[in-house]
Amino acid sequence: MNNIKLLPSLLSFAEVANRQSFTLAAKQLGMSKSAISQQITRLEQHLGQQLLSRNTRGMSLTAVGKRLLTRCELLRDQVDLAVEELNHVKQVPTGLFSITIPHSCEREIIIPALHQLCIEFPLLEPKILVTDETRDLIQDNLDVAIYGGELKDSNYYALPLGTMSEIFCATPGYVQKQGQANKPDDLQHHRMIAAPWQTSPVVIYRNDALAEKVPVTVTYFAKTNTLHSAMEMVLQGMGVGLLPEFVLQTYFANGELVRVIPNYQGWQWPFYMVHRFRSEKPIHVSRFYQLIKYFFLKANAKII
Repeated sequence: MNNIKLLPSLLSFAEVANRQSFTLAAKQLGMSKSAISQQITRLEQHLGQQLLSRNTRGMSLTAVGKRLLTRCELLRDQVDLAVEELNHVKQVPTGLFSITIPHSCEREIIIPALHQLCIEFPLLEPKILVTDETRDLIQDNLDVAIYGGELKDSNYYALPLGTMSEIFCATPGYVQKQGQANKPDDLQHHRMIAAPWQTSPVVIYRNDALAEKVPVTVTYFAKTNTLHSAMEMVLQGMGVGLLPEFVLQTYFANGELVRVIPNYQGWQWPFYMVHRFRSEKPIHVSRFYQLIKYFFLKANAKII
């Protein structure tokens, strides 16, 4: 199926959805309101699904519309970047590109994004510092930092990426031997493995009520200063871990790990890309942000 012809309609849909108005979208795009409306109607007919819910009080996005909007925004960013690249064709990014990233995002998000960035800008020389500790961009001579958690006030600039939850997990063998934990209090009878940032009591949330905190006092069987070693201890069947969802998807898919107290999860961590460029960002930094957002979204979509 040739979907190239849908590109104008997809971009128009993104404008309408973001502005919540056909009139404002038409003005921004330099088109008539009726032309915009016809594009959205044709798009919905082509997809066979409703994207916008229209009523006397305005409009809202359907569940399908919300999902499509994220993709359309990435598409719009690509178009903007293509034009920007042409305007800066003589300014090819070269040299060192220094970043710091947390362990949780390394495999599924940052490395794939960096791989694509280096294909597009082959003269870049990436230098990666993988750590869960906060680093100062100026002091450590870094261009970009990927940061998880609530941001502290600083002179740097933060761009939101999304959120990531922590999930309780263990090996099937451990669960078979020690029994499944179905409610928070059950954790007191299990061997808990602490990731570097975790203390007791641990605060968790019901999947259907993320605003309600459930503090649980646990006794940690083992503690470590790296996410990698916490993961390895869980994989060896040593106990139950509360680990970032990004690093678990492959192990859930191949059956090496299963969820424990599946109706509960840990805190939802906000993630940001922090940079130090006061004026317009270099084109490779803007592109890196787009790529990270894409792989962040893709990793979230895979979670079981």
